[in-house]
Amino acid sequence: MTETVDDDRRSEVFLEGLHFGEGPRWHDGRLWYSDFFDHAVYSVDELGGRQLEAEVSGRPSGLGWLPDGRLLVVSMVDRQVLRREPDGSLVHHASLEPWATFHGNDMVVDDVGRAYVGNFGFDLYAFYGGKASPCTTSLVRIDPDGTASEAAPDLSFPNGTVLFPDGRTLVVAESLALRLTAFTVHDDGTLTDRREWAALDGCAPDGICLDADGAIWVANALGPECRRVAEGGEVLDRVATSQLCFACMLGGADRRTLYCITGPTSEEGPAAAERNGRIERCRVDVPGDGRP
Repeated sequence: MTETVDDDRRSEVFLEGLHFGEGPRWHDGRLWYSDFFDHAVYSVDELGGRQLEAEVSGRPSGLGWLPDGRLLVVSMVDRQVLRREPDGSLVHHASLEPWATFHGNDMVVDDVGRAYVGNFGFDLYAFYGGKASPCTTSLVRIDPDGTASEAAPDLSFPNGTVLFPDGRTLVVAESLALRLTAFTVHDDGTLTDRREWAALDGCAPDGICLDADGAIWVANALGPECRRVAEGGEVLDRVATSQLCFACMLGGADRRTLYCITGPTSEEGPAAAERNGRIERCRVDVPGDGRP
């Protein structure tokens, strides 16, 4: 695999004091993100001014918005998607069961309000201690009215997901398979033509985001880096981070600031007990595109 990487590109710390961040999104001029063990969704402006957007007792993860502007948020432990109403209240939008066989995970929402939601599939935290074994699980589709269905089976820890600008290609990170997997999206939201988009050597893809050239930035849960990958697997660029990288998003006024969510570990105990998580950022050459 060919690599054309600037070894000097490094991120700078933007925000500190997170437990474990996830689901960064650029929306209405602010970076939104979830913090699992703060049980909260926050947004922050480019100067670092942060505000609380929602409290989610079941641990928030993936974020997205309906066409009318209402926030959707994955409630991990509850295995459901919540919806924030205009008065600020959170209400049930959809259930991920029976297809989610452990905690809910990241999510992408399309331009009509259809959501595609991943889940762990097994007890990841018990796996760290040698007390559980990995298994495949399903990507879940949530239609705008809250109706749930299986979008795709047999995925190895479906995680970050992107939709290309025309809405016809969906790519999901299979964290435990070390690959990005693509599908063709039909008008009714069904997924077909499953194919490998990129095999990722030494990289467990967590959060991902798309740029205007059709390349995907991949947060590497196994290393302190975020990789820019072309279809087929060529590494086009790399940003070094100070800690393991778990999620990424292209934002800023020109969508050319790569925000990286980092931490020393994804293990539940240490992440819940400490506030060593960070958001880091780096200027890059190609702006963001597509969804999220």
